[in-house]
Amino acid sequence: VQLQASGGGLVQAGGSLRLSCAASGRTFSSYGMGWFRQAPGKEREFVAGINWSGGSTYYSDSVKGRFTISRDSAKNTVYLQMNSLKPEDTAVYYCAARQTLQVVPTSPEYDYWGQGTLVTVSS
Repeated sequence: VQLQASGGGLVQAGGSLRLSCAASGRTFSSYGMGWFRQAPGKEREFVAGINWSGGSTYYSDSVKGRFTISRDSAKNTVYLQMNSLKPEDTAVYYCAARQTLQVVPTSPEYDYWGQGTLVTVSS
C-alpha cells in the first residue's frame, strides 16, 4: 500500500488549500482513512477521517466547520479541503489508512502512512 500526499504550500491566513492523498496497491473499500498533522515541537494530532465505504466523516474540534474531508473512489484519492486557514494550522499533514472501516483519532491505530506535505499559514 502506498499513500502519496500532495497539495501543501504557503497561504495567508483566511486562505484555502486542498490536500490530496492518492492511494495505491490495494482495494480501499474496507479501509478507514485519516488526515493527521504535526506542528514543530508538538505531537501528531488527528484532523479528519472518512469511512471509505459509506463516506461517514469525522473532524477534530479545532477544524470542524473549516475543513472538509472527501474521497473519490474512482481515483482512489482522499481530499482535505481547508478553508479559513489560521496560523495555528501550520504543520506537516499526513494521510493514513487503517485496514478497517472504523475511523479512530489515534495515530497508532493506522497501518499505512503517506510522506507528509507541509502547510504554512502566514499571519
